[in-house]
Amino acid sequence: MKNNNQSFLEVPPCDFILLGISDRPWLELPLFAILLVSYVLAMLSNIAIILVSRLDPQLQSPMYIFLYHLSFLDLCYNTTTGPQMLVNMGSSRKTISYGGCTVQYAIFHWLGCTECIVLAAMALDRYVAICEPLCYAVIMHRALCLRLVATAWLSGFGNSLVQVVLTIQLPFCGCRELDNFFCEVPAMIKLSFADTAINDATLAGLVAFFVLLPLAFILLSYGFIGHAVLRIQSSKGRHKAFGTCSSHLVVVSLFYLPAIYMYLQPPSRYSQEQGKFISLFYSIISPLLFP
Repeated sequence: MKNNNQSFLEVPPCDFILLGISDRPWLELPLFAILLVSYVLAMLSNIAIILVSRLDPQLQSPMYIFLYHLSFLDLCYNTTTGPQMLVNMGSSRKTISYGGCTVQYAIFHWLGCTECIVLAAMALDRYVAICEPLCYAVIMHRALCLRLVATAWLSGFGNSLVQVVLTIQLPFCGCRELDNFFCEVPAMIKLSFADTAINDATLAGLVAFFVLLPLAFILLSYGFIGHAVLRIQSSKGRHKAFGTCSSHLVVVSLFYLPAIYMYLQPPSRYSQEQGKFISLFYSIISPLLFP
């Protein structure tokens, strides 16, 4: 194994073949059309939210600071994977360079982890707004919001750095066919012929910390929010509070449920066939639905 690792480090593969749905060629054209429309709509929607939240002076509350960063994350998310998938589906050459693959999964996991924490920060904002409305301006001041956002970006970068350092050391023994639409860590671990126990354990630990802990915080926040909303006497007030929170809960569900399925089970055991379509969903379809 040591020799394999050394060989891999000395002569890394030139490129990888992204299989995608090459075993179902009749699906490529319809899926290409769906992805193209979804990509363009997601880009336009998120750009519109970013511009409005930055240019409208009335939209400078903490919620819009988080919404701005969430839209920017989804914009980057789409750009990281979308163009590559569209190019591969529109041509017979479905390859990505080794360096391009490394950059892709590094940025992808950086953005994904950052979004987990931004969604948790948005849950905190909703909790304070509904449960502590008189103290909202004091607690959720602009400096705190910016610190929370900075923490999210730095934490995501740290998570990505650990994943990249471990993944680039894996030997692939000449295997270049990646059964996915784009490069991500579980698929890379699955491709390797080495003992991936350390990679599996590290990935599980990071997922528990950066996915399950924020999700637990979100659920706890909404438990308190639900209790506070039920005590509101006015039905109009209850509907307004539920309306404010429901969109955030939908986004949380669309983002966290696929991530939990993908990353909570050991990458060496998960189904590549199911995994690549779930990856497709949360990398392209989810950012379209979020706005």
